[in-house]
Order: sequence, then C-alpha cells, then structure tokens
Amino acid sequence: MALDHRLTPEHEELRRTVEAFAHDVVAPKIGDLYERHEFPYEIVREMGRMGLFGLPFPEEYGGMGGDYLALGIALEELARVDSSVAITLEAGVSLGAMPLHLFGTEEQKRQWLPKMCSGEILGAFGLTEPDGGSDAGGTRTTAVKDGDEWVINGSKCFITNSGTDITGLVTVTAVTGRKADGRPEISSIIVPSGTPGFTVAAPYSKVGWNSSDTRELAFDNVRVPLANLVGQEGRGYAQFLRILDEGRIAISALATGLAQGCVDESVKYAKERKAFGRPIGDNQAIQFKLADMEMRAHMARIGWRDAASRLVAGESFKKEAAIAKLYSSTVAVDNARDATQIHGGYGFMNEYPVARMWRDSKILEIGEGTSEVQRMLIARELGFAG
Repeated sequence: MALDHRLTPEHEELRRTVEAFAHDVVAPKIGDLYERHEFPYEIVREMGRMGLFGLPFPEEYGGMGGDYLALGIALEELARVDSSVAITLEAGVSLGAMPLHLFGTEEQKRQWLPKMCSGEILGAFGLTEPDGGSDAGGTRTTAVKDGDEWVINGSKCFITNSGTDITGLVTVTAVTGRKADGRPEISSIIVPSGTPGFTVAAPYSKVGWNSSDTRELAFDNVRVPLANLVGQEGRGYAQFLRILDEGRIAISALATGLAQGCVDESVKYAKERKAFGRPIGDNQAIQFKLADMEMRAHMARIGWRDAASRLVAGESFKKEAAIAKLYSSTVAVDNARDATQIHGGYGFMNEYPVARMWRDSKILEIGEGTSEVQRMLIARELGFAG
C-alpha cells in the first residue's frame, strides 16, 4: 500500500495558522529573549489561547480534540523559527500533560488537564537523574508510604518547564518497592509546585535552547497524597517507556522544523548575499548544498509523519519513532552546520537565526533518547538482543 502523508484540509489549516504565528509573533521577539536567556511568557500565553497545548487532548478536558499528527505539525512550524518555543510546547504536552491523559485517574485529569490545555499552567516530567542519564531503570529517587502519603527523597536533572512562574506540577519517577528478583519497582507520582521540601534550582547555563526552562530538582522528605500516584504502582517504568516512544515523534517533528528552517534562511541569504559581483546562490556548490539540505528535511518529514500516522491509527510505531528521531536529529545537525557554512562569518553572529539553530541542534541527538539508544531500539525491533 502506498504511503500518503499529504495533510488533510484541517491539518493544512493548522499548519498555515502556526506558520503565520511563528513568523509574525515568535520571530520578531525571540532573538532578544534568547540572548537574555528569558522564558517567552507572552508567546506561551498566546500559544495557550490558540489551543496549541491542548491539540491532542479530548475536548471534555479542555483540549482541541486533535491528534499527535496535529501536535507534530505545530512543533515543526514553530521550530522552523525557534526551538526554545517549540520545546516548551513539546515538553508541556508530551511530557507534562500526556502522562495524566494516558494513565491518570478521572479526578487527576479533571483537576489538571484543563489548565494545562489552556496554557494556564505547565507540567513537567521528572525522569532523568544526575547518575542515571540514559539508564532510566537506575532510578535512585525513592517514594515511601507513610499513612496516606508518599514521602519522596532524591533528585532529578535536565527537567524542562520545571521552574517557570506558571509551572503547576512535576510528575516524578521514584522507586516504590522491590520485585522478587531485587529489581526496583518504579512508580510515577504528581508533585505540585510549591510542595514543602520540593526545591527547584536556578536555570542551567546551556549551549542552546536558551529561552526554554531547564533545571535540577531536589526532593527532601516531600509529602504528597497517595492519590497522586499516576497509573498503577510499580508500572512507572513501562509508562514512561510509552511516553518516550511518543515523545520521539514530537522531537523528530521539532528536529525536522529546525532542518527546514536552516533551508529557509539559507535560500534567502544565498539569493541576497553577493560575492564577486553576483549572488552566492549562482554558484553550483551552494546550490548543491541547498539541494542536499532540502532533501534531508523532506525525508525527515516523511519519517515523523509516518510514525505519527501509525500512532494515530493504533498501529505499532516504536521502531518507526526511533528511526524518525535518529534520522531527523542527525539531519538537524547536518543542516545547521551547512547553513552556518553558507552564511560564512555572518553564520557565526548571533543576530542571524542560523547561529541560534546551530546552537540548538546538537541536543536533538541527546534528549529523549540518545542516537545510540535509538540504534539499540531499532536493532531490538529487528530481533537482536540489546
């Protein structure tokens, strides 16, 4: 059966709407915010009013009733202009709200999802730990029952959206017991912002994504109700694997947007910049480089849309999500490097968007599963033991 990833009229309308928003609202403001390492509160509020944070969620919880393909479309268009804004949306939806949507109780959904869908509050997902990295199964944060409460101790690192003025909660993974073979049982638990003992560190000094919020978290005898458990006790590991599988599609869409944004900026520059009396785009060496960049972005788009379409259809998508994430992140780095080269010395100046894209691209080969992890997942799906 031939694959057809052309957009429906509804999805195309969404794409055009977000494209216009990215160029008219995000582009004029984000450069200054990025260099000052400031979170784009006004832009985020506007995205909330547009319903972008509620795209894949049911209307009964304040969502737009859309699907994961719609989320990917929005992420790609935003990342064509800026990745800090795009990752704020990605993390708010696929890491912040999605765990509650997929695994939360009805009470949890009605308490938190409407505010998250509207952008009134942001949610975060506390998974990575200082000594853990890609070894998510090596969680050391613990949660012990004491009466009708969980008592949480431990720390998390590199957590997006965890310390903004509008962060409402962090869902953290913690060891809540041991299996018969001694392996840890991991559960997911909601910790509302401001809970005593829950400390949010100052923002990291990062290479890129400078207008997104990323912090280290500490939990010192943090007490929350037992009712804050998300999903089944001891099933947190399986739950966050599902979250990461879906999140890889979203990151792939974001990476594709960055790759396409590099094409957009480079084509414009190659037509305007003159050297030796003519536009540099007249040189076949530049044209071929641009052709390669466009090819990469096009194929990356096919990859993430294929994975998203499988997810929406209820089909297996784990392998396709890993392939899409691996390829698109590589493409983003390659296109950012080539865009910088085309811009020459100006590509090294922060006033040009490609400099920001260059700084933002590398993390895409690391976050939500490194490239090495993606290769491991693909090999497993081919029948090889990891």
